[in-house]
Amino acid sequence: MKLLISAVLLFAAGADWRYYGGDVAANKYSTLDQINRSNVRQLRPAWILDTGDFSDGKTWSSRSAFETTPLVVDGVMYVSTSFHRLLALDGDTGSLLWEFDPGFDRNTRVVLHFSRGVTYWSDGRRKRILLGDQQARLFSVDAVTGKVDESFGSGGMLDLRKGFADAYPKTPYNLTSPVTVCRDIIVTGAMVGDGEPHGPSGDIRGFDVRTGRLKWRFHTVPQPGEFGHDTWAGDSWKERAGVNAWTIMSADEKLGLVYVPLTSPATDIYGGDRAGANLFADSLVALDCNTGRRRWHFQTVHHNIWDYDLPAQPVQFTMRRGGRNIDAVAQITKTGFVFVFDRATGKPLFDIEERPVPKSPIAGEQAWPTQPFPLKPPPFARQSMTRDELTTVTPESRAECLEKIKDAEIEGGLYRPVTEKPTAYFPGTNGGANWGGGSFDPTTGTLYVNSMDVGAFMRLVPRPADAKLPWRTQGFGRFWDSKNYPCQQPPWGSLTAIDLNKGEFRWQVRLGEFDELRKRGIPKTGTPNLGGSIVTAGGLVFIAATNDGRFRAFDKDTGEELWLTRLPASGHATPMTYRGRSGRQFVAIAAGGGNKYNNEFTGKLVVFALPGKNEPPEPRLISAIAKPRNAAGEKYAPIPAKAGSDGPGRAGNTAGLPGFVIFSHERHVRAAGACARCHGVVQRKISMSMTACMSCHIRMKASTDCSKCHELGQ
Repeated sequence: MKLLISAVLLFAAGADWRYYGGDVAANKYSTLDQINRSNVRQLRPAWILDTGDFSDGKTWSSRSAFETTPLVVDGVMYVSTSFHRLLALDGDTGSLLWEFDPGFDRNTRVVLHFSRGVTYWSDGRRKRILLGDQQARLFSVDAVTGKVDESFGSGGMLDLRKGFADAYPKTPYNLTSPVTVCRDIIVTGAMVGDGEPHGPSGDIRGFDVRTGRLKWRFHTVPQPGEFGHDTWAGDSWKERAGVNAWTIMSADEKLGLVYVPLTSPATDIYGGDRAGANLFADSLVALDCNTGRRRWHFQTVHHNIWDYDLPAQPVQFTMRRGGRNIDAVAQITKTGFVFVFDRATGKPLFDIEERPVPKSPIAGEQAWPTQPFPLKPPPFARQSMTRDELTTVTPESRAECLEKIKDAEIEGGLYRPVTEKPTAYFPGTNGGANWGGGSFDPTTGTLYVNSMDVGAFMRLVPRPADAKLPWRTQGFGRFWDSKNYPCQQPPWGSLTAIDLNKGEFRWQVRLGEFDELRKRGIPKTGTPNLGGSIVTAGGLVFIAATNDGRFRAFDKDTGEELWLTRLPASGHATPMTYRGRSGRQFVAIAAGGGNKYNNEFTGKLVVFALPGKNEPPEPRLISAIAKPRNAAGEKYAPIPAKAGSDGPGRAGNTAGLPGFVIFSHERHVRAAGACARCHGVVQRKISMSMTACMSCHIRMKASTDCSKCHELGQ
């Protein structure tokens, strides 16, 4: 009986993706190996979900980024959309099981509309999905029925702004990342405004997962009498904005600790009004899950004036050192460093040196004289450049970048302060690494981290005499040209495999490419990227993230690119994998485009699998677009689009068409006379295959962009 129970638990552990990071350790590792090195080239879309939730800034005031990583529990997938709807789907077919719509106000002014995912919790009897939104509301939703848990908070919802950010009603305070649950305590951070020195607190709070009752609050900016208060000069601690956890935390249930990556204090680039090291800004802080008390901390940047937040979920792993195992936690940073600590004590497991760094020439600024540099692993991202390293990728780009740097400061290493002159520095404000973080293979002790090399480019300018601060930043865009080609020599984006036992690189490859440069015969450069990777027992590292609309699989041991496909839009998200009830392994990625790097917007989730027996060659298309309400005020139920079986076209041979579009146009004609809609009455019978249609368009120099008529996947 025990063996049977163990087998069931093992199956569930491998089949599900119950946490944002795959497991409680945030390894983003899967034991599934049905998809492996030998067959990954056969992967193709099994079904595509169109949420319809996206914004290009024309209808709604803010644009969107579809950054979600779905969860799968017992064969059911849970997806949060960019407008914070929660969808439950059959993991095998994509069929919509239920929808929870929190009524998010799409007119809410935010930098971007997005959600990185949700949190699952169960006590064996109750099963709940915790959904946060950009109105700072946290909902507890029954995972089976899609109804709110009325015993949680007020009618199933906590208003996290209430009594916390009331003094700043127009300042952002919202949830964009999934909350963490540790020992039945919900631990929440928030995204807060950092454009002004004062604003809503970034404090971390703990709530009872069953009732929503507040259990504790940790002051991220220490109050008088608290440890670290003396690192804030004078009254600079009062109502200080920033020092928040906008990204994902992780927890160790055994130790009862939650690992909180905190961000920079406001404002990001000038800190003359907050002299001191500024704890606990830019610190990894281990808090007791039950009480919120600090167990240990490490500050990765003192007195941050570069916007070098801690952006990524801490990764827990077991290190081999001196013949014994050490439970460790790794913190990935924007600066390109990985800091590794003993999980229980916070002791660094690789030496860290405090090194002198440049002073700031800005009046009133007191840059901290030293900064911590880990001796291992080596930095995985560019941290400086010289004028000799200016791009030569194209003559046009070089000429444009030469003009940019004519009066700029670009020479110098990490932690060079921004000045009154245009200043380029590396890594830029997006990293290095960002919220995609890393994935960890426990069988080899290898951490996989994607990074970008796009410098920041800005300067400080004086404010009026009556302003709160004497200086403000003036940005010139990132350190790239008008085509978004970075101004330094490639690589512009990388994927790095790091042996965390030794603190050494296993391999590093360029990640991503620009199509137009490839056509000119220019070797792969890498691209800007946002999103993360996963690693599997099948020997694969899956990652999208790049700004080139591709989804890739790499050999985890060598870094060889084994598989590549095009997505409906760039997948600025972290993928996940699971085994459906059918026993079939799937890999899912949110392809939303947009974000900070392009102007193509969608809300599609693409789910891949190996070809099944008697399966139509085209993916099943699922629509979960929010429908208008009828006269009775009832919302029309989303209806899954039925996949046709008219036989495949040959889109792979069609120039300019994404690889997943392989259906016949016959069903278009049957459904709505699609040809006649664009061409008028068709006088003769013609082939409706995708190849025929696209070949004619190419021959007649007509558009081959399906989105001219409709959104891909609908």
